[in-house]
Order: sequence, then structure tokens, then C-alpha cells
Amino acid sequence: MIPAVVLMTLLWSTDLQAQSVSPPAEYSVRLVNGTTSCSGTVEAFHEGEWSGLCFRWFWSMMRQATVVCRQQGCGNVVAESRGRLVKDGRIGVILYSICRGNESSTRQCDNRRGHGVCDGEYYHHVTCSESVRLVDGAGLCSGRVEVKSNQSWASVCEADFDRQDAEVVCGELGCGAPAALQGGLYGEGEGQTWDKEFQCKGKESRLLDCDTSDRKNNTCLPGNAVGLTCSEPDDVRLVGGGSRCAGGVEWYDQGEWRIVGAEDWDQRDVAAVVCRQLGCGSTVSVPPGNTTRGIRVYCSWSESSLRECRRTYELLPGLTVICSGNNKTHYMAKSMWTFVDPAISATAVADRCLKLSTQPCNLHRQTLPVDWTY
Repeated sequence: MIPAVVLMTLLWSTDLQAQSVSPPAEYSVRLVNGTTSCSGTVEAFHEGEWSGLCFRWFWSMMRQATVVCRQQGCGNVVAESRGRLVKDGRIGVILYSICRGNESSTRQCDNRRGHGVCDGEYYHHVTCSESVRLVDGAGLCSGRVEVKSNQSWASVCEADFDRQDAEVVCGELGCGAPAALQGGLYGEGEGQTWDKEFQCKGKESRLLDCDTSDRKNNTCLPGNAVGLTCSEPDDVRLVGGGSRCAGGVEWYDQGEWRIVGAEDWDQRDVAAVVCRQLGCGSTVSVPPGNTTRGIRVYCSWSESSLRECRRTYELLPGLTVICSGNNKTHYMAKSMWTFVDPAISATAVADRCLKLSTQPCNLHRQTLPVDWTY
């Protein structure tokens, strides 16, 4: 039998421990029921309990998901989807916040619109990369390569990284094939440098599945943190127009091709992103007359791919786009897209790019709007 004094001491100690564990901050987020610690349904802590985070049309899903991934200590957004929230009778919470994508947590987003509750709405499901990310790029598929090491992120030296390694990273992040690979292309990392040389065969599913060896050089000189631009994923197509650069816009979303619609005032911006993502030059025209209805998408023009735009599942007349078909290399310097002759090598483009801008410069297969002059 445990003496009464000892029992009271144990109970008192247990009570102190319970009090010392602080609850999560209001509107903290977490990922649950995923296959890894970096995937799952997004839940928000609200009024003392965890609730599903509801979908709202004005959210930029990818920007919100980018902040969620960063807040969890994970890498880039690989995929996001939505589904019905109410399966067990619980209601969810709506955060009327607007994120730019560079915040370290959702609590730093613009939350002036407050919050609400939802019943029978939709939740977010997010998949983030676990151990590799691209930072300081123009979109989800470009940036400086960083690898997670001992719970911190390390940049990778150009000498320790080749095209086969790049193929693995692009695939792991849900992007297309590598388009540009250059030391210093997206600036230098502020932390440590990865101390191994990657030896991928190009078929691995994750960068950390690749073989590694000790580095040949003990130091990585300034300007050699490797930057990578992957092509955008093949999740957008133009159909029925006679070429890959003309036709009705379709977007591969949650396992099926969906028709894309847009309001009249959004059509030119959406079309510019579509032409850019497909490498089809600039927008020539947006013909009327498509009566088939599709999910509403609206963009701000600057996005690298359609998945970075906002969307809602209300139906609007489908969008038809005719692009110029020109395949030019563009890069972003001082917040402006600029094009160069395709005969110029990627290295020359990167060198010119870095001389033009004091900030990291973003190399892409991109285009400027049709009404810009050069």
C-alpha cells in the first residue's frame, strides 16, 4: 500500500506537470491522418479544440499550403486537395486569412477578416516534401536547393549536385524535368552547407534515397549554392484547337481533367499563366463562345503555373485560349519578367540575370503579356 503522503505528493506532481503543458496558440495548425509527418488533413486549434480547416473560395490554396508546410518544418508543397469535412458530425473552422506565402506561420497572415465556423463544407489536405525544398524562387518549381539536416536546412554546393540529382528533386516536388541548374542562381543560404556529394541515378523517388559520398572539397565557395529551375508540371492542356498552344483550357485536378472557366475580367490573366506554363509564348486572343462550364479560376498574372492561382468549384463558361506559340526563355529580375534570345545558353542568361539584380533572380521558360513592349 502506498503511504498517503507519497500518494498526495505523486498526485500533486502530476497536477503540476499537466498545468505546465501550455495549450497550442489559437489558430495554430497541424497535419493529421497523413502517410508522413509532412502530409495530412489541415486542422486549426480554435476555442480549445482541434477542428478541420474549411475551404473558402478566396483563398490562394497554394500560398496557404506553403505557409502550413513551413510551419510544420517541412519543405515545398507537393500537392493539395479538398474533401468533405463532416464525417463524424464535427463542424470546422474557417480562417478568413490571406497569406502571401512568405509567412512562417498562418498566425502571421492577414487575419483582419476574423474567423467563422462551417458545417458540411470542405477541408484542406496537404502534402509537403519532407527533406528537400526550393527557396527564393519565382514559384513552386524553382529556387535554391536546400536539404534538411538535423532539423535544420542546409544549402547544397554546385559541385555536389548534377542533372541526375536535379531530376530526382524535380520529381520529388511534383514538378517537371530540370530546365536550368546553376550555382548562385537564387542567392546564398544563410545557414550551413550540406557536407555530402549526391550520386543519384535519376530514378529515385526522394533525394535522400540517393547514394552519397564524402565531398571532394571541404568548403563551398560563395556563389556556389546550387539553384534549380524545374519545368512546370504537366497538369494543364489546351484541347480542340488544332495545336498544343490553342484550345479549351483543362486542368488535371484530383485525379481527373476538369474544364477551366473564368470571369470576363479574369480571362486575360488566366490565359497569360496558361500560355506561360505551357511554354507557348504570349496570349494572342481569348475567343468567346465556349458554352461548356468549368471550375472558376482567377490569377493575378504573375503566377508560374495554374495551380498557384485561386479557384472555386462554382461553374463558369469554359475558357478558350490561343497562345502565340513562341518558346522563349524568360527570367525575372527586379520583379519584372524579361526575355532573351533562345540561342543564349542558360549559363549566359544566369550571368546576365545576376548582374541586373541585387536580389536572387528567377530563370524560367516564361512570357510577358502581349501588350508589353521590349
